[in-house]
Amino acid sequence: MSTPQPDFTGRSWLFVAILGLTWGGTFLVTEVALRGITPFWLAAGRIGFGAVLMSAIWLAMGARLFHEKPSARTRTTLAIIGAFSTAVPFMLLAWGQQYVTGGFAGVSMAAVALMVLPLAHFLVPGERMTWRKSLGFLIGFAGVVILIGAQAFESTGASLETPGRIACLSAAMCYGLSSILMRRLPAVDTIGLATALLLIAACITIPVAIIVEGPPPLPETDTLLVIAFLGLIPTAAANFLRTYVVRTAGPVFMSLTNYQVPLWSVLLGAWLLNEPLPPSLLWAMVLILAGVGLSQYGAFKRLFGR
Repeated sequence: MSTPQPDFTGRSWLFVAILGLTWGGTFLVTEVALRGITPFWLAAGRIGFGAVLMSAIWLAMGARLFHEKPSARTRTTLAIIGAFSTAVPFMLLAWGQQYVTGGFAGVSMAAVALMVLPLAHFLVPGERMTWRKSLGFLIGFAGVVILIGAQAFESTGASLETPGRIACLSAAMCYGLSSILMRRLPAVDTIGLATALLLIAACITIPVAIIVEGPPPLPETDTLLVIAFLGLIPTAAANFLRTYVVRTAGPVFMSLTNYQVPLWSVLLGAWLLNEPLPPSLLWAMVLILAGVGLSQYGAFKRLFGR
């Protein structure tokens, strides 16, 4: 199948920045939600809410999906993307974060960029791995490790810490692989694709939540409002933005979001929860921005060249 060359626009940069801020703040909101609901039902609830909301929008716009009748292979790929883009990583992180530090989970998410780069080199036309991209992503990753500091790789002492770490890294691999596969789909309506992926994810997470945690609990009103917020902003809206960026600018460009998430998480934690800012914040920001600038030099040049 033909895959168009990545198209970097001002909208691409804006959407990546919005996604970094949105997902960076999600950790704080998730902590509040987990006080009133179990992890798997939280994942199922936010995905289910997001799927219902996106379905209403999609149906109102004509319920278009593929521009041409999809083959059996394309339908199978769509199902795999639906599982790996949301359902499986949400469940892996919900389970894994019980046994690892928050710092390790943050580093795992930043590692998505490093995983996407070699995958895209071999699987996505126009995403060749150059020395500039490779060095830029390594510099950005170093900035994330410095930002998180000693928590990055320290041990919790939990008996299931090693499986927990594997679960977090596996979630990161799921995000990377799903972005690659999403880019390789044939011509498709962006809203339709975002909706279909959430519907597939809901069909996976809800049965798993029932099997693992039993019937759905009846949360208090405050918890339901938090779940609705998570379903609306960091799930439904963010899933649409992510789909748009991957389909237009490519998975390597999309992976820049993962360097921003730990940064925004630290800044929002300091602002909203009065958490202390690490003294290494300035150096971390310099490295992350330098890494982004170096790895995306060509994208910057094309954007401002217009």
